[in-house]
Amino acid sequence: MKDRKLIVIGCSSGGVTALQHIFCQLPKLPTVPIVVVQHIPATAVLDLELVFGRYFSGKVLEAMDKTALKPGHIYFAPAGYHLLIESDYTLSISQDEHVNFARPSIDVLFESAAFAIRNDVCGVLLTGSNSDGALGLMKIKDRLGYTIVQDPATAESPTMPQAALNLFHPDMVGNLDEIAKKLAETVRLT
Repeated sequence: MKDRKLIVIGCSSGGVTALQHIFCQLPKLPTVPIVVVQHIPATAVLDLELVFGRYFSGKVLEAMDKTALKPGHIYFAPAGYHLLIESDYTLSISQDEHVNFARPSIDVLFESAAFAIRNDVCGVLLTGSNSDGALGLMKIKDRLGYTIVQDPATAESPTMPQAALNLFHPDMVGNLDEIAKKLAETVRLT
């Protein structure tokens, strides 16, 4: 998994706890940006700093259109918007139709990262109660990116990781501690 330049993470039900668990095990100054889609209702107001700030020493931000990705930052999709990665390492947001009943959609994030960043991306699919993210993660794998799926037996909601495992064989399947360790190695190596 060496030399990845971007980590993208998708989660739904149980995702806040899973992300907190992973974030607190990352180095203080990660050398790659992290972009997250967490399924939340369009009307939700989430104080990202309050929810995740004590688990991560870098910056935790809501993504904005045309933002340049920076190491040591975690960018979250805003409620009601899809989040996409551009080939110039900027973010874009859209209000296109729901994908897999979700906006933001994990598939949209993962597919955009697969096409824009290709083999320099690491995709991580965590707990969730639908199949969003499975096809997008498979596209990352098809473009030689590194793919990680939470072991469904350890997920609060196993449907999402199981959907990915039903489609293809990711590079790694593990519990949250194993995933955090692999990501920590990645952000130190790049």
